[in-house]
Amino acid sequence: IIVFLSYLTSLYEPIQDLTSTTSTLQEAAGSAWRVTEVLDAEPDVHDRPHARRLARTRGHVSIERITFGYDAARPVLHDVSVEARPGETIAIVGPTGAGKSTLVSLVPRFFDPQQGRVTLDGHDVRDLRLLSVRAQTAIVLQESFLFPLSIAENIAYGRPGASRRQIEAAARAANAHEFVERLPEGYRTVVGERGATLSGGERQRIAIARALLRDAPILILDEPTSALDVETEGRLLAALERLVEGRTTFVIAHRLSTIRDADRIVVLDHGRVVEDGTHEELLAQDGVFARFHRLQNGELAEAR
Repeated sequence: IIVFLSYLTSLYEPIQDLTSTTSTLQEAAGSAWRVTEVLDAEPDVHDRPHARRLARTRGHVSIERITFGYDAARPVLHDVSVEARPGETIAIVGPTGAGKSTLVSLVPRFFDPQQGRVTLDGHDVRDLRLLSVRAQTAIVLQESFLFPLSIAENIAYGRPGASRRQIEAAARAANAHEFVERLPEGYRTVVGERGATLSGGERQRIAIARALLRDAPILILDEPTSALDVETEGRLLAALERLVEGRTTFVIAHRLSTIRDADRIVVLDHGRVVEDGTHEELLAQDGVFARFHRLQNGELAEAR
């Protein structure tokens, strides 16, 4: 009886493991089905049959009378036109839901408009190969996505063949080199999922280094400092100044102090361009932008 009970006890653990394995396989099968569904999904944007490759753009972007909505029956943008000449910095401001991020998403052709067109150096982006259009663009978002890889691999994500020297040069220009060198393994340090082991300012500097290394002629900055405190934002501004130098740049910003030096400021409201001009010109108009400016400077504190 003792031997039998001993064998029975020994048999219990493998049976329990087998039951657990079956459950794990079922979960994995569900996940695999979902991954396959995503991979097999047809993209909304396609290359036209005779689309051409654009080797390198000068950075002349023209958004011409765009009307666009995620639901065609409910447009987000209405007859919007914005032009950015090579090397210009265009700031886009407006209340939440005005269509700012949607507008800049049309430049790398994440979506195609229902009406109007976007051109690069005079070429309609729909007549160009999708990959060649996106190769002309670098993007720094409010919440930068970092992979659970090393710092060096995260910086080189947009340019996989980059050398260690090029990666370090980009990190220095982004004011990231010093904090990276202090990490346990330097550039070989593996960050947590979505960069969880780094602070918000550190993640943004890695994203800026990534964009610098990509060296694209068109740059999109989608509120890159809005989630940071004032001190951290100050350290990032110098890196951003190096990043935008010589590039056609679209900047979405809620903090108006970060766009004072923009060549032009475009104000969106309810999907329409309501104002367009320099910082001084818009303040003189005493319109929507001037109101935002007063709010941020505390002059309308009682109204809030």
